[in-house]
Amino acid sequence: MWRFCDNAPMTLLAIETATEACSVALLHGDALIDRSELAPRRHAELALPMAEELLAEAGIARRQLDAIAVGQGPGAFTGVRLAISVAQGLALALDIPVVPVSSLAALAMQAPGNGAAILAAIDARRGEIYAGVFRFNADDLIEPLDAERVLAASALELPGTEAWNVLGTGWSAYSDAIRERLPSPPRWADGDRYPQARDVARLAAPLFAAGKGVPPEQALPVYLRDKVALTLEEQQQQAT
Repeated sequence: MWRFCDNAPMTLLAIETATEACSVALLHGDALIDRSELAPRRHAELALPMAEELLAEAGIARRQLDAIAVGQGPGAFTGVRLAISVAQGLALALDIPVVPVSSLAALAMQAPGNGAAILAAIDARRGEIYAGVFRFNADDLIEPLDAERVLAASALELPGTEAWNVLGTGWSAYSDAIRERLPSPPRWADGDRYPQARDVARLAAPLFAAGKGVPPEQALPVYLRDKVALTLEEQQQQAT
């Protein structure tokens, strides 16, 4: 098991490409720098150059990285697969662990700390959303209140709390349907938010410090849709 050495600053490279936003972040001790761009269908072109830019800016070599943090989804199939593949490739080459983080949890990190529960919703197309419900803990990090799921916005069921913050492209696409499922109007809402690598890094840091990094081959994408999982299984069967 990989475990962080307390007497050296932690250095993590984080990648998040589960939605239209492509972002990479570098965490070194208390310093965090990142690159982010709304670039649908250009994630494969941008992710590694962004990483190299950040490493050069910080004067850090790849071999100095302790782990690769990655947004593991849910989100767009191609984007989630790309992030996992890049993270696995870098980690294998450097013999370091991967720290997978929920893309919905990373999205929820952008909500204000106003005491309300958080609904993070990503547009899953087909009239559905990827949904996760969260709250901030005492360390100002996100913790889940329920399992993440993919479902029709009109079928959303929320834990029993009155005040909600809502964010993500699911809100911009299906705000009327989601509003009907809330017990009261949202305390705060923003449909123009996307998961960001800087928040993946923030969530990954305590996980890595606790020894929860995994070998690269065990860093798995989260798609939530059974149909996608079946397709992957079929692809694996065809490859053997």
